[in-house]
Amino acid sequence: MKTLTTAAGIALAFFAGSALAADFPSRKAAPVYVPPPPPATWNGLYGGVNIGYGFGDSSREQGGISYIKGTTPAAGIAPIASVLPVGSGWSVPQNLNGVLGGGQVGYNWQYNPWLVVGLESDLQASDVHSTVFGGAGVLDATGAHLQSGNSTKSVDWFGTVRGRIGVTFPSMPSLLVYGTGGFAYGQVVHNVSMADTFAGGLGATAVASGNYDQTRTGWTVGGGVEYMLTGFHPLLNNFSVKIEYLYTDLGTTNTIALPLTGTAAGAIFVGNQISPTRFHTVRAGLNWHFNPFAGAPVLAKY
Repeated sequence: MKTLTTAAGIALAFFAGSALAADFPSRKAAPVYVPPPPPATWNGLYGGVNIGYGFGDSSREQGGISYIKGTTPAAGIAPIASVLPVGSGWSVPQNLNGVLGGGQVGYNWQYNPWLVVGLESDLQASDVHSTVFGGAGVLDATGAHLQSGNSTKSVDWFGTVRGRIGVTFPSMPSLLVYGTGGFAYGQVVHNVSMADTFAGGLGATAVASGNYDQTRTGWTVGGGVEYMLTGFHPLLNNFSVKIEYLYTDLGTTNTIALPLTGTAAGAIFVGNQISPTRFHTVRAGLNWHFNPFAGAPVLAKY
């Protein structure tokens, strides 16, 4: 009987202690509040880098030579009546292509949840270049001769200043689809060298050369898609990636090839090569969005 009374007392003390412990305040920490990622916004300044590839638009170059001085008799050369050798012309396809890369900076105004307009400027280093060869065989009073021209074109760098207008979608505010267009400029280098090789009576080659190296201006138009990386990781909330296409026209160069040598009989020519500078570019880019004019965010208190 005494043993049963002792066991009952122990059980009663255990349950009383458990009930009393349930009334003590908990020392467990409150759950940590993790705020949701900020909503995607396109408004404000941005800057970034890009890399891509440029290629021509199947344009053709036209070239040719014209004689400005005829032949004269010379010692050791069979007498040839003074004549003006016939010139010629050619048209050859251009093959502009090459890698490009650079940076851009711009500003967006998001007028409402779906309409974004902006202004962007970029500057690119470029390896876009082309090499073409043209020629023609001629038969005239001086005999048979072969006229030829070599033309090299390069765009060493170029830039644009463009307007942008784009739309987002209610279900995908992080995606911007846009069109763009505006002013373009760039350094264009165009070198030509020409020759006329006589197989018969004149027995010599006349040579001419020319160079063009100037900053050209023109226009550009295109479009692209850009995606805000909000929500992927806190460190990426202010970054976006884009794919962009541009068509750029920097006009046409007409490079004159001036005589370096004439034939032994004195025949001299000048040449010219007309070369357009029009090309497509496709590039990928990364932008960092920032707005130093925005106020500090308001933090909720808990």
